[in-house]
Amino acid sequence: MPEQPQPFDDGRAINHTGAGGGTDLAMDEGETLEKTPGGPQGTGPDNKPRSLWSDAWHDLRRNPIFIVSGLIIVFLVVIAIWPQLIASGNPLDCDLSKAQEGSQPGHPFGFNGQGCDVYTRTVYGARASVQVGVFATLGVTLLGSVLGGLAGFYGGAWDGFLSRITDVFFAIPVVLGGLVLLSVVSANSVWPVIGFMVLLGWPQISRIARGSVITVKQNDYVQAARALGASNSRMLLRHISPNALAPVIVVATIALGTYIALEATLSFLGVGLKPPTVSWGIDISSAAAYVRNAPHMLLWPSGALAITVLAFIMLGDAVRDALDPKLR
Repeated sequence: MPEQPQPFDDGRAINHTGAGGGTDLAMDEGETLEKTPGGPQGTGPDNKPRSLWSDAWHDLRRNPIFIVSGLIIVFLVVIAIWPQLIASGNPLDCDLSKAQEGSQPGHPFGFNGQGCDVYTRTVYGARASVQVGVFATLGVTLLGSVLGGLAGFYGGAWDGFLSRITDVFFAIPVVLGGLVLLSVVSANSVWPVIGFMVLLGWPQISRIARGSVITVKQNDYVQAARALGASNSRMLLRHISPNALAPVIVVATIALGTYIALEATLSFLGVGLKPPTVSWGIDISSAAAYVRNAPHMLLWPSGALAITVLAFIMLGDAVRDALDPKLR
């Protein structure tokens, strides 16, 4: 009969080998777990379960779409803050004698209809577009999250009232609303455009936040906190908000690229940003009349706009994939 494993004094079994030696099974399994880099799937280096955010970051770092879009966005932010790093000229310096001319040494993108350097204006145009996109997204996310979160948490009359207000704003076409509201504004800054986007953009985030809060507040740990006497503010700030933010962040990331495209659309229609502000939408609008004779005037600012919007949409898709547990 095969020899039975003999116990140690501490209860561990030794499995005898054919050579007469023994292997400590319990010790061997423990050493295997310790030597596994990063521990089992879903755990950190110390074998502790990762949180949703650390697990998402773990996946994002290995997602090539996130890396490529992130690098593009970092580059856009850098040139939006310091455009002089790659463009030494002044976007408002124009020479009519060079109007509509093509690429020349020192002017790789040629000149527009006013004789301004298209390369310099394309680089400086990132500042207005990124500024509008970032601040509009922050405003929309903050306002929509607060209103939607409170409606989802308290419910009742407040929820019904906010839902009806949201329906009213959803019924307003965004472009038509911009044509009406911004046509009476004569300011040459980005803030009227940002305010308009926040005014019409918060209902979408509000509905996302409301649904997320309603789902999270039904979890056992929230009910346990309520049973232990936690105040409403503590439950909202410590237990509900951190676990309800993921859908809001995903929608806000994708919406940022949409707001940049909306700014360009409104500027193209003449009600968004206005000269002397340098914007891709303004340059696209001015180049539309010369598209047959000087297509380079339209190509570069529209290409920069398309790449920027695509980068933010790709980033939003990567964040969604990382934060959505159903896709794991």
